[in-house]
Amino acid sequence: MATIQDVAKAAGVSPMTVSNVINDHPNVRPATRKKVLDAMARLDYRVNVAARNLRTGRTGTVGLAVPEVNSPYYGRLAAAIISAAQRHNLRVSIEQTGASRENELDALSLSRNRLYDGLILSTVGMGPADVELLKVDYPVVILGERIFGGPVDHVAMPNVDASQAATRHLIERGCRSIAILCGVVSEETDVTSLRLTGYRQALQSAGLPEDPGLLQSVETLTMHDGARRAREMVESGLDFDGVFCVTDTVAMGVLRGLADAGVRVPDQVKVIGFDNVQESAFLIPSLSTIDPDHDTMAQRAVDLLARRIRQNEPGADREEFVSPFTVVVRESTGG
Repeated sequence: MATIQDVAKAAGVSPMTVSNVINDHPNVRPATRKKVLDAMARLDYRVNVAARNLRTGRTGTVGLAVPEVNSPYYGRLAAAIISAAQRHNLRVSIEQTGASRENELDALSLSRNRLYDGLILSTVGMGPADVELLKVDYPVVILGERIFGGPVDHVAMPNVDASQAATRHLIERGCRSIAILCGVVSEETDVTSLRLTGYRQALQSAGLPEDPGLLQSVETLTMHDGARRAREMVESGLDFDGVFCVTDTVAMGVLRGLADAGVRVPDQVKVIGFDNVQESAFLIPSLSTIDPDHDTMAQRAVDLLARRIRQNEPGADREEFVSPFTVVVRESTGG
């Protein structure tokens, strides 16, 4: 089997340079890195991961804890994070928390026990009262809308601005009675409250009154509940010509429910979602939506985590990153 010394000789560099490339050291010049990687490929060099982990005290694995793995949104996010992690020679172990505070805390405990070098945690069950629990001695990056201003790096969606843009798009397409289909409304900061704020801001900016009857909440943000509520809205005689759904998953159900009720989209009602999951482009009609740039979010989260792992300074100079977004116009709003 080829050794580091063999690779160094083939690449014309020192064994230390080869080691720096293997360990993703930031100070290696791109041309030198390429020479070393080419030599490793020619010699079929394989890193002895177990030996390296013993030397560094690292596992080469990071954790990703998300509420569910079988939803289109979290499936796409996980794939993007795995792809980003590969560029740092990191493996990803995925856990499903079920949006439970206890399970999210369990994921933190696994990292504390050094099963992972760091953790990317989607906080849904944990909230502002749990900020102190994030003060840990290992790298953590949180995703989501529940905890802002905490002690660790945070990657979030542009919930308010993007929801305002989605609602404004419906207004620009001629809608004047726009319903919002969201989760259970509470006083806590979460996806529903932030996206509801953006919806309300768009109505106010356009001089449209807010009709309490157009605020439609569902127990779970699923296709099933979206379809059921859309049918109920039509059957009750509710007057609406547009629907902003706070997730694409809910919007898929709404399209089904409106079709079941004999309502034509986009001729009678226009629908827009949020997330731009892959399936949204293949519906009939295809779904207009907000693209929150999953790839940029995933890349930023992994880059932050990898940097903390290398620096061994979990809480230093924490960052809060909000992803960019675009409005993707498709058939469901007349695109």
